[in-house]
This record gives sequence, C-alpha cells and structure tokens, in this order.
Amino acid sequence: MVATNATPSFPTSEAFLAWEAQQREKYEYIDGQAYAMSGSSVNHGRIAIRLTSLLDSHLDDRPCVPGNSEIKIHIAGTRNYTYPDASVTCDDRDQTTPDAFTYPCLIVEVLSKSTEACDRGGKFRLYRQNLVLQDYLLVSSTQIEADLYCKNDRDDWVIVNYQAGDTIELQSIELQSIGLSFILDRLYRHLDLTPET
Repeated sequence: MVATNATPSFPTSEAFLAWEAQQREKYEYIDGQAYAMSGSSVNHGRIAIRLTSLLDSHLDDRPCVPGNSEIKIHIAGTRNYTYPDASVTCDDRDQTTPDAFTYPCLIVEVLSKSTEACDRGGKFRLYRQNLVLQDYLLVSSTQIEADLYCKNDRDDWVIVNYQAGDTIELQSIELQSIGLSFILDRLYRHLDLTPET
C-alpha cells in the first residue's frame, strides 16, 4: 500500500486505533501522526497477491501465519503501526492478538515511486526494532528487481540484490526466516513493465 499525506495526529496509539476502527480507509500511525493509505498500481497489486499466495501455500502445514496488506504490524517497543504488503509471523505471542502482528520474522514491501525512499529508510529503521525480524524483502513494481535485507548470525543486516538478467541460480530468492526459495521472475509473469511516461 502507499502512504499519502499526513492526516490527524493522536496523542496515543489507543486513540488512533479507536479512530481508525471507525474509518473506511486504512491508516499507518507513525510517531503520533496518521497517514492515509492510498491505492496502488495494477502491477503492485498483482505482485503483492502473488507473494501472499506463495507464502500461504508454503506455510500451509506450519504453525506460521502469513499476512497481506490488510494486517497491521505493530512495531515492537513503539506505538507505531504500518501495513506492509505481506508479512509472516511464527511467534506464539502473535497467535492471541487479533488486530496486528507484533513479531513478524518476514516483512515484504512492494515498491512504488512514492514509497520507495520511505520503505528503504524510515520504515526499515522502524522494522529493525523487532528483534525477531530476519528478512525484509523489497520488490520493485516497475522492473524485475528485488532487494533482500537479511540478518546474519552476528545480527548484522546484509543486502542481496536480485534482477533481470541474473542466472536462475542468482535469481533464486531465499527467505531463511521461513525456509522458502523462489525464482524472482515468478512474480512478474504476464505483467506489462513498460516504463511510465
């Protein structure tokens, strides 16, 4: 989803959540400010659907729960809430919270021109506060490309870039958090990636 201009501010996350429950639209809540979530491109939506379908199929017999853009992420240790395009939690603490995941091991954002800088910068800084997070996948909606930020054994974040033209071996994205590997091209089949004018 795409966050648009700021709307009302709220002194507490409880006040925000009560207000958002009465709204038709979804809102992210960052540092006391609510941000309306706008629509996205067809490619963005189709890529997000493919990712959540892939995650759901893979996790069918595991105790992990996949989420789509309808499921909020409560940033651990903060009062902030976001709506990533996809997520997965395997943490028992999230099994009893009906309104949001707090301890996802995987978060996925499908990039658009209006959100890319925030997804790579501010949101990633927020998401890293969750010590359970292992993989943060950013997928382009305008070209065959993805960046995977993954936490190594020393708790350092390492980035791996995948793009069109790589060999199949180099295009195989491995999400260690849930033991899933898939070929990047799979997300882009039958999409028109003609550059915008």
